[in-house]
Amino acid sequence: MKLSRTRLALLIGLAGALLLMAVIVSPMLLISMPSFLNDDGTSVDCDDKAQVEEVSDSGTSDIPTEYLDLYQKNGKKVGVQWNILAAVGKRETDHGRSDLPGVKSGTNYAGAAGPMQFLISTWGGKARIPASSTVNGYASDGDGDGVADVYNPADAILGAAKMLKRNGAPENVRRALFVYNRAWWYVDQVEEIARRYAKSGAVKLPPQSSEECDDPLVEAAPSDIVAEIMKYALAQRGKPYLWGGTGPDAFDCSGVIYAAYQAAGLRIPRTTFTQWPFGVKVLEGQEQPGDLVFFNAGPGTSANNPGHVGLVVSKGKMLEARCRLCGPIKVTSYQARDKIMGFTRPLQNPDVLDQLKKLQNPSL
Repeated sequence: MKLSRTRLALLIGLAGALLLMAVIVSPMLLISMPSFLNDDGTSVDCDDKAQVEEVSDSGTSDIPTEYLDLYQKNGKKVGVQWNILAAVGKRETDHGRSDLPGVKSGTNYAGAAGPMQFLISTWGGKARIPASSTVNGYASDGDGDGVADVYNPADAILGAAKMLKRNGAPENVRRALFVYNRAWWYVDQVEEIARRYAKSGAVKLPPQSSEECDDPLVEAAPSDIVAEIMKYALAQRGKPYLWGGTGPDAFDCSGVIYAAYQAAGLRIPRTTFTQWPFGVKVLEGQEQPGDLVFFNAGPGTSANNPGHVGLVVSKGKMLEARCRLCGPIKVTSYQARDKIMGFTRPLQNPDVLDQLKKLQNPSL
């Protein structure tokens, strides 16, 4: 059959479009890849869904339904292991069932209160605080009734999740538990309870928390230059936070991003405040690896002056150097965090586009 020039052009155009779609879609397929093989042939799970810990029979029989729901909901919301939260609740007050002083009213001999045994000073100075108040503590309104009540399980469990997250969980659980109650015997006891509550008998680390999950992240990068940025950034995981640090031994939030771009041969601004206006704004949901995510949090922050920044490494995940007390540089979830100001793409800045042209053609 003889094709007209018009129909032939349409077919060629369709083939080209399909090829382009394949190129665009294939990285996204890699992003959702659930696992890969270690050198010894064992499988490593790198997917969020693969890391959801099921409840053991022991956990189901021991944890009241209301409390179990709160542990699971707030663990997922904040980004800590629910069974660690549950183990804290068990060790502190037997999930609120204890009749000792301070559990349901007042405080104990140490000044702790509620089912998760917060020191009133760490809750915010008072047992019950209006949710609209600005407090220096972990007071939280978990049930939306407008009050952060240290005796309310919904509020106390959310506050405990935030405290554990702030101090190193889910990656460094032992450090977070030690800050919660400064005794290593306490840490050992809570971990043992957490293992009993988990069907697997383990305290699982979150996906992408170690070098084992770097390969699929880098392979899913939308370009070679983003892959180079991510290789450097991910290699800094585990190093300490240092305000003003740009490596090689320690970094702050913007410093590790600045160094990662520099390692790929690109120059971007050094600080969070100057990185924010530099990149082209990206709508939420359209961010991709290599983009930056900014937060209305940290020193000097304001409504349009972010004080914290992370590097997007996959949908919902970022690499960040958060703060000195927050543990080492790590991959965390930005979807579980509040105060997100927005996303930017430094690679679309005109100056960076010129740099990319020169990298591709040094003779220019």
